[in-house]
Amino acid sequence: MDYIEHLKKDKKLARIITEPLPALKMHKNIPLRLMAAIMGQQLNTKVAKIIYKRLLELYDGKEPTPKQVLETPFDTLRGIGLSNAKTTYVHNVAAFCIEHKITDKKLLALSNEEIIDLLTQIKGVGKWTVEMLLMFSLGREDVFSIDDFGIQTAMVNLYKLDVNNKKEMKQKMLDISKKWSPWRTYACLYVWQWKDQ
Repeated sequence: MDYIEHLKKDKKLARIITEPLPALKMHKNIPLRLMAAIMGQQLNTKVAKIIYKRLLELYDGKEPTPKQVLETPFDTLRGIGLSNAKTTYVHNVAAFCIEHKITDKKLLALSNEEIIDLLTQIKGVGKWTVEMLLMFSLGREDVFSIDDFGIQTAMVNLYKLDVNNKKEMKQKMLDISKKWSPWRTYACLYVWQWKDQ
């Protein structure tokens, strides 16, 4: 595994690298993955999965298109357990994807930065949400999510960073992560895994 050899050059990271990670995968139907990411915000994984399953049940178990989601009445979406705000954001994503003709093919042709710039134009979609989409739906190997609370917590502990000066702390995190490139997503996965243990 190329990335293990590269990441182990960071002595502190090397201590928490155990076995190879499952390869990052590209998932189809990115607009739907983005809607699912919004539905899952601030929820634990189990609850997020239940809500996503209920969404699919609205369309006979099939993955809906943005057009189908947009045509689904607000109250029907609310009924699967979404808040008013999340229902609005899901509709926002569907409308944006139709208007800008967002397809998997179109997104695959863009760089990480271009995807972040494009999708954060949608009200309700922040940078963190798009970074998770890049990692887990588009399978991009070189993404670092500096605002992820889990990554911050783990890096503070692993690298003994000072939390009193947030700006300085984030700068140190960025400097450390630059050495991980072009495999920053895998580094994040190891850091999360270590934190959860």
